[in-house]
Amino acid sequence: MSKRKISIEDIARRAGVSHSTVSRALRDNSLISPQVREEIKKIAREMNYVPNAVAQSLQTQRTNTIGVVVTSIADPFFGEVVEGIEQVARTAGLSVLLSASHRDFEQEIAAIDSFHRRRVDGILVADSRITKHHTQQLAQIAVPIVFLNSQTQDQPEMFHFIEIDDYLGARLAVEHLVSLGHTSIGYLGVGDRSRSNQQRLEGYRMALTETGLSSKTDWVAISDEEYGRTDDVAIGQQQLPKLVTAGVTGIFCYNDMVAVGALLACQELGISVPQDLSLVGFDGIALSRYVTPPLTTVCQPMLELGRSAMQMLLDVLMEKSVENLVLSPFLVKRGSSAGTVTSDQ
Repeated sequence: MSKRKISIEDIARRAGVSHSTVSRALRDNSLISPQVREEIKKIAREMNYVPNAVAQSLQTQRTNTIGVVVTSIADPFFGEVVEGIEQVARTAGLSVLLSASHRDFEQEIAAIDSFHRRRVDGILVADSRITKHHTQQLAQIAVPIVFLNSQTQDQPEMFHFIEIDDYLGARLAVEHLVSLGHTSIGYLGVGDRSRSNQQRLEGYRMALTETGLSSKTDWVAISDEEYGRTDDVAIGQQQLPKLVTAGVTGIFCYNDMVAVGALLACQELGISVPQDLSLVGFDGIALSRYVTPPLTTVCQPMLELGRSAMQMLLDVLMEKSVENLVLSPFLVKRGSSAGTVTSDQ
């Protein structure tokens, strides 16, 4: 037979006070003197009292849970972002619920609606496909929402956001390859219409123009729209030969997983990296350090992205003044990029 849980009534009988006095004391209500509060808490500890989370949530209108929507739980990028979210949430005494949208708008809306029905205190949405056209639909969800790296150009103004400067990241990648002496630089991208893909491609073109280099059409290889985004590594493998045929000596890849695919294709084609071809990724996931050669990449501050988004949501919940944030990526030089004349760095 299971042991009966200790209730507030049990504590009240032991302390010789009313039920409401115990309830107030355990919530640190100032109507109860500090001495009485401490005595009641001491009795509660001695009796191994465990608060009823459901009852507490009904009283405070809070469930102490946060919903997080990512595109894929398997994506290593989101693993680090969620770690940053959990670090701040844990300190604040909040639990994190996770759901995946798979880059599908309907699944994203369904995940947000599910979290709303679970009465979460707030929601963080990564790589959102929601636009201003859906504002009325989302207005019915009375839960604070913060976007991380929204993938639409016209995200709803009613929500706060934190994002990475994709233009700067693309410029860092191209400028690095130019500094190594490369003049034929390609871009290997994904086929979706995401904001990050568009901005990294545009940033790549702008950087070439700023450095006085031309941008040829066949220097850009992007997967077909109908192929989708099921496997970024496969995209890199399939698109790399097009850029090799076009004669580029350096390639900026949309992300690290695409760059890993490009590395695999180079091995299959007998192309030596970085002696024959230099590669630069984007994201800075842990895997980029362990491939051969280690990947030069534009790092997103993933932990900081998660921490800052969670802190922003906490500030919204506490009705503090909140400003949207744009974080700067930074270049990490490794073995996949080298000069055009010699492989020595």
